[in-house]
Amino acid sequence: MTVDTVNDDAPGPAELPPGMLSGLRVLDLSRIFAGPAATQVLGDLGAEVIKVEDPTGDGSRRLGASEERMRRMGGTSPAYLAFNRNKRSIVLDLHVASARAVVKRIAATVDVMVHNFRPGVVERWGLDHAAVAKDNPRLVYAEFSAYGTRGAMARVGANDVAVQAYSGLISATGNKGEPPVRCGTAVVDMQGSLALVGGILGALYHRERTGRGQRVSSSLLASAAHLMGYVYADYWADGTVAEPLGTANTLNVPNQAFPAADGSVIIIASGDDMWARCADALDPARLNRPEYQRSFDRLLKRDTLVPEISAVTRRFTCAELVERLEAVRVSVAKVNSVAEAADSEQLTANGGWVSLGDDQPLQRAVSSPFELSESPVRVRRPPPRLGEHAEAILGEAGYAAEEIAALRAEGALG
Repeated sequence: MTVDTVNDDAPGPAELPPGMLSGLRVLDLSRIFAGPAATQVLGDLGAEVIKVEDPTGDGSRRLGASEERMRRMGGTSPAYLAFNRNKRSIVLDLHVASARAVVKRIAATVDVMVHNFRPGVVERWGLDHAAVAKDNPRLVYAEFSAYGTRGAMARVGANDVAVQAYSGLISATGNKGEPPVRCGTAVVDMQGSLALVGGILGALYHRERTGRGQRVSSSLLASAAHLMGYVYADYWADGTVAEPLGTANTLNVPNQAFPAADGSVIIIASGDDMWARCADALDPARLNRPEYQRSFDRLLKRDTLVPEISAVTRRFTCAELVERLEAVRVSVAKVNSVAEAADSEQLTANGGWVSLGDDQPLQRAVSSPFELSESPVRVRRPPPRLGEHAEAILGEAGYAAEEIAALRAEGALG
């Protein structure tokens, strides 16, 4: 990803080479992870993103950060800084009527509006799709909820781990016979962010063809179900219920982590030919035996084959296993620590992180997960300070100085 950080005194986004969504305006009322991660992708693609925060700020500004860490990070947390670049911030207290009027006024001027309030909240505030689309029929109105907008649980709130649990994802994660284990990151939030981006881009393409905006809805539950697609299919096919298998799965053996002399490696021999190459590279006398030649037989003999492979892999270091198996075209990967993965040469070589600027509390962050040859994604703005761009945003919406002062007096701006 190309990097161009800017501040209020530096050249603005319009003076940089345009991104694919240059000229598109996004009003972002979302909080924490899924919504902000989605709007950050839109910002990386060139859209101008206006982030609305309540007077205490997006909740992610304080997630996982002690007071001492917050001081070191300039008053915010790495969690916030990870998903809020390429945005401008305005504080609006939506419990105040005049603040909601500001949202409607800005919504009339933008192309996309995003929120992740519980169903019922925006209707009560008069900020639902029907209300805001009256003044802007070309608006793409995107909403993200926990359990969807229909059904008995539509108004129930939830976070990533709750929906990991509800969707069955946790029940299939971890080791058999041990307590449930969540995935090591907010995987449903991250899947949800890309689902929301996909829906928004599809709606924008529809608008190009028809001139009409529309409502886009996604949810944590829909995103978790998408992650569980083939697991649900197994169940719907014949009642097979996935159980936790650690790093293994039900598709083939070997396909899991194995111990090495100095750590662990993942070994995947997905077909009979690959298994034969794997066995020959590790210990042909012990592993390349008739009872293990066929994929189905290896599945049935998992309980004996896995210990056999483990006894062999323990004799080698991770580097030796990777070298041996890569040489014969067997899928293999060292189990890296977070530090090893984040600082890996391969991630860097493929633009996996971006610089937020040497003067920023967090100097690098993960990039959007794609590259575009003709319209490269860019960092145009570092994550904003709370309410940093209020005056400019309100001015663009047509508010005069005395009107902005009145909003402040009413408490609409926090």
